[in-house]
Amino acid sequence: MRVAIIHEWLESYAGSERVLEQLIACWPEADLFAVCDFLPEDGRGFLGGRPVRTSFIQRLPFARKRFRWYLGLMPLAVEQFDLQGYDLVVSSHHAVAKGVITGPGQAHVSYVHSPMRYAWDLQAQYLRQAGLERGLRGAYTRWLFHRLRLWDRSSAQSVDEIVANSTYIAERIRKTWRREARVVHPPVDVEGFPFRADKPGAFLVVSRFVPYKRIDLVVQAFRRLPQHRLVVVGDGPDAAAVRAAAAGAPNIELRGAAPQAELVGLMQEARAFVFAAEEDFGIAMVEAQACGTPVIAFGRGGARDIVRPAGSPKPTGLLFPQQSAEAIAAAVETFAALSPAIAPEDCRENALRFSRERFREAMLSAAAEALARPGLPKI
Repeated sequence: MRVAIIHEWLESYAGSERVLEQLIACWPEADLFAVCDFLPEDGRGFLGGRPVRTSFIQRLPFARKRFRWYLGLMPLAVEQFDLQGYDLVVSSHHAVAKGVITGPGQAHVSYVHSPMRYAWDLQAQYLRQAGLERGLRGAYTRWLFHRLRLWDRSSAQSVDEIVANSTYIAERIRKTWRREARVVHPPVDVEGFPFRADKPGAFLVVSRFVPYKRIDLVVQAFRRLPQHRLVVVGDGPDAAAVRAAAAGAPNIELRGAAPQAELVGLMQEARAFVFAAEEDFGIAMVEAQACGTPVIAFGRGGARDIVRPAGSPKPTGLLFPQQSAEAIAAAVETFAALSPAIAPEDCRENALRFSRERFREAMLSAAAEALARPGLPKI
């Protein structure tokens, strides 16, 4: 059986590349396609030396640094991949990868990180942040997003099996594409975050400092809770705003970016991990749970799949209902009272649901079901 794996673009080793790594582990003989490939030589180890077949966008002017400028051409680019002769096509999608063209004798399974958020429900937010609400460039961008929405929904109808990375994304797929999706959570290296039963540390935040992560709200909440210590690990564009919010608060410690070994140690000893973002999934929450650490999280997005809230059998944390300093502070106080009922062993057991092995088993099962349809080759 011949297998093709379609990835969006290769630029760095991040969340979607961790998924790609495990898809390659599922089908080690697969051929790999991507819109473009600008991975540095020292970051290609997870590809196992296999070549990457790229589109014409690879050769366009300024593509190495500005390939996202060519978003409007990317649907055309993925449609040009010649996939004749492949029995199974597996795409890893967050922009255009699922739009590859397959025939009636081929099975196409698409693992969806999200539909194009900037073209659908987050369009207004994207235009505002990019300064494109008005003017000729803004009008062109709105027209482009309109065309992308039409193509995005149309191309979704040709996928045989859609797999969402969380219940939240399955809901977004149902809303935007009018398709049902099975849920297979992303692979997490739970073994890289060893269990520790005692929790002598502070409350912990680990995040890139960007606006939607809402680190500012967590810091504001702990300014109201001088009896509780907070350690904030990370860096990013909002670093100055986070430092200003924490200024003068002796119970809040800003660590900056931390090496992996230090980060794991902080997660292992943390009293609880605080997560205020609305994420598609949220791998950091699983990593904290793997260490046996409870999670206090905003109760939307992937957190609903990860955290078993207080009141559930074997709870592993707490969910708060609003992205506000008041709600976070109230959740921390509630956690302080309820924490004896949350067992570190239950947190670790919960994290094992998201292991890389579980991911591979689920994806192989999804592919087997797609291939079991009449007229398709059998595994």
